Amino acid sequence: MVSAALMLRRPLLVTGQPGTGKSSLAHAIAHELSLGRVLHWPVNSRTTLQDGLYHYDAIGRLRDAGLRRDQDGEQGLVPKEPDIGSYVRLGPLGTALLPVTRPRVLLIDELDKGDIDLPNDLLTIFEDGEFEIPELARLTGEQDRARVVTADPGGRADVDRGRVRCSEFPVVVITSNGERDFPPAFLRRCVRLDLPEPDEERLRAIVRAHLGDSDGSGADGIEGIDELVRAFLSRRASGELATDQLLNAVFLRRGGVGLDADGLLDAVLHRLGGTV
Repeated sequence: MVSAALMLRRPLLVTGQPGTGKSSLAHAIAHELSLGRVLHWPVNSRTTLQDGLYHYDAIGRLRDAGLRRDQDGEQGLVPKEPDIGSYVRLGPLGTALLPVTRPRVLLIDELDKGDIDLPNDLLTIFEDGEFEIPELARLTGEQDRARVVTADPGGRADVDRGRVRCSEFPVVVITSNGERDFPPAFLRRCVRLDLPEPDEERLRAIVRAHLGDSDGSGADGIEGIDELVRAFLSRRASGELATDQLLNAVFLRRGGVGLDADGLLDAVLHRLGGTV
């Protein structure tokens, strides 16, 4: 499914219960394909498309322009306006759409928590692969090109005539916990991948991947792993649990904490719904 999304240049919509590795998938893709740092865009109920594209600090520029006029006036100099590019910061989505030789990986995390219109707003951006920054588009002459701040630490990029257009479509991974349905038009344009809850064999593989199996202290390298996996599967059958809760229990067991105590198991393996 990941290969299909890459070949079709479509977003990969990953669904599944919390803790099944939805967000980790984006980092795995970036690592396997050597695509650099993942651009992370966490979504909440107040998130808008503008948040992902760019932010223009008009107030900061106005303040700095006033300070510069005062300083230049005292020295008898002709005031110059501050460089507008320093006040435009691209968001994760805007940075992912910059023209680059190799695509960036963009993780849009928990899209189902966002506004109901956000998925449809994303469609136009994904189809066109470009957007305009009006504050830069109105500039003329020598100011046609602005050097703006990106979502990467210390990152800068040139934007011509206020338009950002990708040369390579980014690898977009969208996660959802299934809290609400998405519009059919949005779903039709995504490659969908559902991550099932891991079974006993896969749980053991996950534990080995995180902790290894070379210390010789017991099965899979961790004494009492059978007990913890059985306890986890038993509790997951009657209520929602996340895989990272099992990892927490295993980490504590490996650190010498007495996880055989029922009270401690209850604290680590509680249901995500808030009940024990």
